[in-house]
Amino acid sequence: MTDANVVPGASQSGPTLNNSPTKLKELQIDLEVRMPNIKVFSGTSHPDLAQGIVDRLGIDVGKVVTKKFSNLETCVEIGESVRGEDVYIVQSGSGEVNDNLMELLIMINACKIASACRVTAVIPCFPYARQDKKDKSRAPISAKLVANMLSVAGADHIITMDLHASQIQGFFDIPVDNLYAEPAVLKWIKENIVEWRNSIIVSPDAGGAKRVTSIADRLNVEFALIHKERKKANEVASMVLVGDVKDRVAILVDDMADTCGTICHAAEKLMEAGATKVYAILTHGIFSGPAISRINNACFEAVVVTNTIPQDQHMQQCNKVQCIDVSMMFAEAVRRTHNGESVSYLFSNVPY
Repeated sequence: MTDANVVPGASQSGPTLNNSPTKLKELQIDLEVRMPNIKVFSGTSHPDLAQGIVDRLGIDVGKVVTKKFSNLETCVEIGESVRGEDVYIVQSGSGEVNDNLMELLIMINACKIASACRVTAVIPCFPYARQDKKDKSRAPISAKLVANMLSVAGADHIITMDLHASQIQGFFDIPVDNLYAEPAVLKWIKENIVEWRNSIIVSPDAGGAKRVTSIADRLNVEFALIHKERKKANEVASMVLVGDVKDRVAILVDDMADTCGTICHAAEKLMEAGATKVYAILTHGIFSGPAISRINNACFEAVVVTNTIPQDQHMQQCNKVQCIDVSMMFAEAVRRTHNGESVSYLFSNVPY
């Protein structure tokens, strides 16, 4: 005779969890023990951003010592155990780009061979992103090379912001979260430009048309673009404005500014076309070479950048440069990634 409480054919040798709170509690504790803890390490390129991220997460920056040998080889020593940990390494592609990239690769590899559970590279400004296609004979696709190097070093995941070309995500065989500065930019415009409803969003080149149309749609204003022709890299030959900016506040939006020749030339073009004020909002303010002197001499009300690249020195040299803090966006992306949550919320919202 079969017992009414036993399903025929079922094995009675294994533990029954359905009606056993003790077993359920043991399973929960076991999962918590196996759940990897989070460690955030900072490279030397942008320690302030890394500090902002860990402050938001309520943890401390991991101990790491970076030094150079007399022949300028980079040496990295991870100062705490990462075995079984969920590791995040914050390193931006700014300043001494090649040294910082090599330092990132070495840090990734050091954590990986020290048995880290997962290593995520948080790269606010992706290095070599402008070299993303073969635009002339024998040109390298350096962004793909960097992607290969990161993967070979042992990175399991990449978090970055405003890639110069979003297709760079396809260069990787590992997950890439490309965050957008757009939500923070919209927030800044509404809070700091009184006449934003009478503004026009302008792209300094045709490649940024998609970016400016998205912002213009969300602000419910019009957009324009400037067609430019280059003689060679970092040198603009001519510009043609497409759109009406007369008696409006012009807001130039781009993903990065290096020597600032393009945006300064664009600002002059907009003022000549009748714009009342000109603002520039850029995700990555590289500002190399004569960039700061050009901004000082240009007709900008403000040049607004995010802190994906350190801006303290630039802000001291030029009072037109203002900074939007995006550390909370990276911190939230790290938190959501660690907890296995979606990060798509960050594509259209600024976390508070």
